[in-house]
Amino acid sequence: MNEEICVASTLSAHEKKVGQIFSDEFQFNIPGYQRPYAWTPEQAGELLDDLLSFMREQSCPVPEMSPYFLGSIVLIKTEGSPSADVVDGQQRLTTLTLLLATLREVLPSDRAQEITQFLYQAGSLISGTEDRFRLALRERDREFFQTWVQLPGGIARLVASADILSDSRSLLRRNARQYVERLSALDQSEVVRLAQFIAMRCFLVVVSTPDLDAAYRIFSVMNSRGLDLSATDILKAEIIGNVAADQRDHYTKRWEDIEEQLGRDAFVELFGHIRMIYRKAKPQGTLLREFEAHVSKGKDAHVLISDIIYPHALAFEEIRESSYSSTAGAEPVNHHLKWLNRLEFSDWVPPALAFAVKYRGDAGAMAEFFADLERLSYFMLLCRWGVNDRLERFSRMTREIEDGADLNVEESALQLTAEERARALQALDGPVYESLSARARSSILLRLDDLLSGGGATYDYPSVTVEHVLPQTPVIGSLWLDWFPDDDVRKGWTHRLGNLALLTRKKNSSASNYELARKKEAYFTNGGVSPFPLTTQILGHDVWNSEILEKRHKLLLDLFAKHWRL
Repeated sequence: MNEEICVASTLSAHEKKVGQIFSDEFQFNIPGYQRPYAWTPEQAGELLDDLLSFMREQSCPVPEMSPYFLGSIVLIKTEGSPSADVVDGQQRLTTLTLLLATLREVLPSDRAQEITQFLYQAGSLISGTEDRFRLALRERDREFFQTWVQLPGGIARLVASADILSDSRSLLRRNARQYVERLSALDQSEVVRLAQFIAMRCFLVVVSTPDLDAAYRIFSVMNSRGLDLSATDILKAEIIGNVAADQRDHYTKRWEDIEEQLGRDAFVELFGHIRMIYRKAKPQGTLLREFEAHVSKGKDAHVLISDIIYPHALAFEEIRESSYSSTAGAEPVNHHLKWLNRLEFSDWVPPALAFAVKYRGDAGAMAEFFADLERLSYFMLLCRWGVNDRLERFSRMTREIEDGADLNVEESALQLTAEERARALQALDGPVYESLSARARSSILLRLDDLLSGGGATYDYPSVTVEHVLPQTPVIGSLWLDWFPDDDVRKGWTHRLGNLALLTRKKNSSASNYELARKKEAYFTNGGVSPFPLTTQILGHDVWNSEILEKRHKLLLDLFAKHWRL
């Protein structure tokens, strides 16, 4: 193998055995602007599954096995020099290093020493040389990786440790634990065979260029073809890649501190919301291109990171965690945020971010704004507004926030018009169970329960479902039909607020038709009580007819009308 595939003046691509990859031929360096290690146990486990499966299909000696390709890596590398900056492929290289280190851990000591050569070249006291590691992670994780993975005994200590680690280091530990457990369960002969197979018959395509711009063009093309890169990774490379070399570490650390604080998925979500704040319209292209066109264009790294990403990240964390803090008045803000976060859509987040960044120091204004934002958003939920209508309304609101407009006037995008208030009441007065999705009606009923409790209830149960008191299909001969002899009246009440309750368990279709007495005892309560005030209301009734339903329904409707000023 090791056959050159293509050669150009600035680009070359070669097939390389893993044994050649982790040798003196390469000294890999992960630049500081790259994202942290992110492979999950599922991804790491899939790599090992694939290797074992491919190897087990072949009974021949390892040198005669068919080659197994592990994909490609993109490097900035000068011909003749082993030093190579990894532009794409760090996740694969890091996981392969972790797997090799784990193989060393479970192999007999005489074989384990042979694996060490793939992890680092030992230094010499006599020659005055230091250990030279085949793969050097980003500066922030480099020493950790050397100590806990690449050096002998590191894997055993990592697997046994109970330290609280960052996301990337925690993933390394979880993947190491998985590898140790799975490899320890194999016969020693198969472990040796796997190590041989990886070194001799597993290949990577190494694409290298000494030109930074060419490397990033390759990087971007690979991303467009669906490899394991996100828009924020490319934005990071482009933004920080344009910073003077002596400032890159500073801005890289700032960027990664924010990403680590939020977590990778939430960080990507944040960029989508920032894009909407600036775009103020339904996205027409990819996050990467629209962020570049509407947010980062013409701005330097300092402005983007310190003045845009950082303050929005702080606000986003408080919004998504309902953890706004202030010397006074934070509680009502967080209470409204808790209910906004229960919605099945997140289109409300961009204007929320825009307002929080601008007015975070004014707790009174924050409480007033988020009370109105909850009101508007739940109106949209009740009236089943589509995504286009929501985006248009929230974008108009974002413009008003940026312009410093009065958000309390009825003409504001934040406020409900008289017609909208009437529509909200009409929706609440109707068959909410039938007209809303399961998540939407759950949000509505939980919000109602919270109003009944005076705001003191908690809802951290593993399962909360909405159930009918009067069954949808009562059994012939049951008291339900005695209480509702008129089918039209019964059907008219079945799906309305007055006939709904909350349960902390999954629905039981057979139990839903119990008589009221048995339903209260065996279905609506646990040990004779219910954690939901909404359900507790029902426990005091021995009869459930239209008069009782109408009275309860009016009470619940009035609660919403008062809370949302309908």
